[in-house]
Amino acid sequence: MGYMGRILKVNLSDETVKVEKTNMDIARKYLGGKGYAVRLLYDYLQSYKEMGLSPGDIDPLGEENVLIFATGPATGVAGFPESGRYHVMALRSPLTGSIASANSGGRWGPFLKFAGFDAIVVEGKSDEPVYLEVTDGTAEIRFAGDLWGKNVFDTDRILRKKVGRRCSVACIGPAGENQVLFACIMNDEHRAAGRTGVGAVMGSKKLKAIVVGGDERPQPAKPDEFDEVSKEAMNKIKTNPVTGEGLPKYGTAILVNIINNAGILPFRNWQTGVNPDADKISGETLSEKYLIKNLSCWGCAIGCGRVTAVKQGCFQITYSEGPEYESIWALGNATGVTELDAIVKANHLCDELGLDTISMGSTIACAMELREKGYIPDEVLEGLDLRFGNAVAMVEAVWRTAYKAGFGKYLALGSKRLAEIFGAPDLSMSVKGLEMPAYDPRGAKGIGLTYATANRGGCHVTGYTISPEILGIPEKIDPLTIEGKAQWVKTFQDFTCVVNSTVNCLFSTFALGVEDYAKLLSAVTGWDLSAEELMKIGERIYNLERLIVNEFGFDGKDDTLPRRLLQEPMPEGVAKGQVVELEKMKEEYYKLRGWVDGRPTEEKLKELEIL
Repeated sequence: MGYMGRILKVNLSDETVKVEKTNMDIARKYLGGKGYAVRLLYDYLQSYKEMGLSPGDIDPLGEENVLIFATGPATGVAGFPESGRYHVMALRSPLTGSIASANSGGRWGPFLKFAGFDAIVVEGKSDEPVYLEVTDGTAEIRFAGDLWGKNVFDTDRILRKKVGRRCSVACIGPAGENQVLFACIMNDEHRAAGRTGVGAVMGSKKLKAIVVGGDERPQPAKPDEFDEVSKEAMNKIKTNPVTGEGLPKYGTAILVNIINNAGILPFRNWQTGVNPDADKISGETLSEKYLIKNLSCWGCAIGCGRVTAVKQGCFQITYSEGPEYESIWALGNATGVTELDAIVKANHLCDELGLDTISMGSTIACAMELREKGYIPDEVLEGLDLRFGNAVAMVEAVWRTAYKAGFGKYLALGSKRLAEIFGAPDLSMSVKGLEMPAYDPRGAKGIGLTYATANRGGCHVTGYTISPEILGIPEKIDPLTIEGKAQWVKTFQDFTCVVNSTVNCLFSTFALGVEDYAKLLSAVTGWDLSAEELMKIGERIYNLERLIVNEFGFDGKDDTLPRRLLQEPMPEGVAKGQVVELEKMKEEYYKLRGWVDGRPTEEKLKELEIL
């Protein structure tokens, strides 16, 4: 029925490993993936409070933080479209101080299911470097002293050879070991659970890697029904212009020119939304000059991944993957760098060292504006010439950050702390401490409300309203109006929770709607799931996650945007003169949510069967 029925619980403090049954009552209410992990984290938080430990006393890099790797009922099920993902969550993010949440593709998620488990829960912390080997229903904690200090690529290759069977590796690089606050967890070398610093949490536990593999396979509860709805869904994906044509041909970077033409491609730390040289770093240019071939995650019919190479020059790389749209924007457009070979190199280094490209590029861009406006003295930079458009300095800043070398020790803190340290907090383009991605909401008001109300912080994949506002999917709406945006945002956020708990690639939603998911999940799980029930599950997950966020002191005052977006009109382009009228949208959004000042009411929590 899509589940393996077992959860692995590992305590690194006392070196114990035990297997528990997947709680099917929780699965029925929260599906899996993000939803199941959120429920577990909430239960941990309550147990800590009963022990007298307040949420604010939980150190994100301490023993009390819990790290969860979770799959969903779709993960690893052959024929379920785009089902090669897994979700990572921690009780507290070292970057934001709130809940940590990240998602990744590749093949690690399915291989965890093949090893016989739906999730891995990691408690405590080890005194020495270790890795976890999970194969064929068993798990062992192994010494990793020889791996500590190695980069992601070497760690992956060494462990696959050591295990000696078909397997997948999720690991941290030097950035995670050094507890850079936005370090990520990498799997299959180039795939990243990128946001909120989950790699730093893993590093604080001295957990270098988790290797998974096995011969078990998840099966649908109703195979004949599943075959029928699966073929229908696959056909929709293959014939959709985005999933069947645009993404396979140009990858996610096809968005560079689209978003720039809409006047919302943040340039030079969001000082404007237009880059006259954007085509130099576009998906079209990447395909023309650097693409070797396409690449797919496990079970993917889209194949948006890029295998690339820089054949000559100072940024030469013989093999790499990416960069994706967000990485091109953050490392390129946000920093003013238009040399695409440098962006490919910087992205490669982020993968090799284990860094979130969005936070990395945004933090460099913040530092560049701080320096430009005189907040950072040259002597503090220790020779790092952080000027907008300086490709060499941008690339150098990446490795300095991973090792906290020189000025890298400041960059490793993220843009919020960086800007505060140097006296200009408004120059951090972040929400709740998490750097925002590549869409300026002054020209797409719905995504502004999404950023502000996203539980984990500045996040577009919490509810991708760029789809209707710019791409016209499932219908075209006016990006510059605030009318109706609250309902769009709530709907997208709830549906996204369903997808991240299934666990599936969000790109599937360009072609598939909630009705399609209801059919697929009903056939896989054997439950009779309607579209309405799925949306209620998504709403339940979002509200429970918000309840945890509230426990850490975040509420309506934190559901906001950087001052620049609220008060500084867009200086040029299609959105010239626009700001984000956030408060009007937020008031309507809270009413729709059943929240007061960013907090779910008791009535709403009871309605959703959370309390």
